Amino acid sequence: MSTTTTTTTSTTTLTGTTTLPRVLSVSKSPTHTTSKTPVPSITLLPNHGVSGDCHAGKTTQHTTGSTTASNLRQIHLLPIESLRHISSTSFKGTKPLTPGGIGENVTTEGIELGNLPPGTEIHFGNQDDGAVVVITSVREPGPGLDRVRPGLREAFRGVRKGWWGVLGVVVKGGEVRGGMGVRVVVK
Repeated sequence: MSTTTTTTTSTTTLTGTTTLPRVLSVSKSPTHTTSKTPVPSITLLPNHGVSGDCHAGKTTQHTTGSTTASNLRQIHLLPIESLRHISSTSFKGTKPLTPGGIGENVTTEGIELGNLPPGTEIHFGNQDDGAVVVITSVREPGPGLDRVRPGLREAFRGVRKGWWGVLGVVVKGGEVRGGMGVRVVVK
């Protein structure tokens, strides 16, 4: 049985520009808050998530539901293009949404994450020794978004599926920081 691997090196964003995929910003929070604090770098731990983040762990770390289920939400990735789009349409004239503001750990640029199927690998930095995350699902916009800004949940529901980000598990650990390149491998 053979496996087909496709590598994406650039992606067209909603604005019609093409940019090389990269990490724009990284964030974490030790407590269950809606927003996460941008930091210079995060450390990804295999089968655990972001070191020091409230969602890290082998089992579900969410505030509701089972605490024995496998944690398929170890890390949240979000394209900056979605924050820019929502800020310029639904919330035009107000303070723009910023990286980490809706709870994502990694804010990317140049990748339409919502178009990627579960099982897709996101490789950070050097393709041989960088961290790797496998996408498990598209994030659904939850009620906590309205705590960031009233009407935000509905605004995210109004854009195409996946623009509110994806969730994943860490399969290879390492450091991730802003400015780092990203390679997407669809299997």
